[in-house]
Amino acid sequence: MISVIIPALNEEEPIAAVVRDCLTTGLPREVIVVDNGSTDRTMERARAAGAKVVSEPRPGYGRACAAGIRALSLPQSRDDLVVFLDGDGSDCPEFMPQLVDPIRRGEQDFVIGSRTRGKREPGSMNFQQVFAGRVAGALLRLLYGVRYSDMCPFRAIRRDALERLGMKEPTYGWNLEMQMRAARAQLRILEVPVNHRCRTGGESKVSGTLRGTFVAGARIIATLFRVALER
Repeated sequence: MISVIIPALNEEEPIAAVVRDCLTTGLPREVIVVDNGSTDRTMERARAAGAKVVSEPRPGYGRACAAGIRALSLPQSRDDLVVFLDGDGSDCPEFMPQLVDPIRRGEQDFVIGSRTRGKREPGSMNFQQVFAGRVAGALLRLLYGVRYSDMCPFRAIRRDALERLGMKEPTYGWNLEMQMRAARAQLRILEVPVNHRCRTGGESKVSGTLRGTFVAGARIIATLFRVALER
């Protein structure tokens, strides 16, 4: 079974289309939208589009992802997969087969999309995002010998492998933590190019403001050091 988890905060404009696009692929058995304290109609629109909606009012991207994991249906087989993507319309669900097929064939355990290797709509990523992804990739290659070019939120992983990682990060460092723990656990990892577009509604919580970019960057750096120094 393939499950999709979408963290969302005030995404009432794009969320319905994101859910429908995921379901249109014919791959997921369930799409879980985690409302991370929205003050708009994100929950109502996600539910109307066919998603299972759960609430995680405590702020934090990682907390929302963790709440989505807790809301997953009971495993049906050891081949169950979990796909993560953002709810702002910037990720392209039509690339889901490229993420899940290598895992379904038994070739990989963790497949992450790379926006920097795919086609990016002008303005969809700022310089800081591209630079941070490449710097993190270089550091993780030194630490673990694994090549990453991005910290893209659009990713797929075997559910049993995800549960073994012991994810802890409550903030925007969640994506990097997963990549580090997956590398350290010696999962079979593949990075594939995916297209990326500008958000289709709402306001960015990270790249849209200087403060958001700084806060997210600081939390990502803190996550890198915390996980790298774990014993």
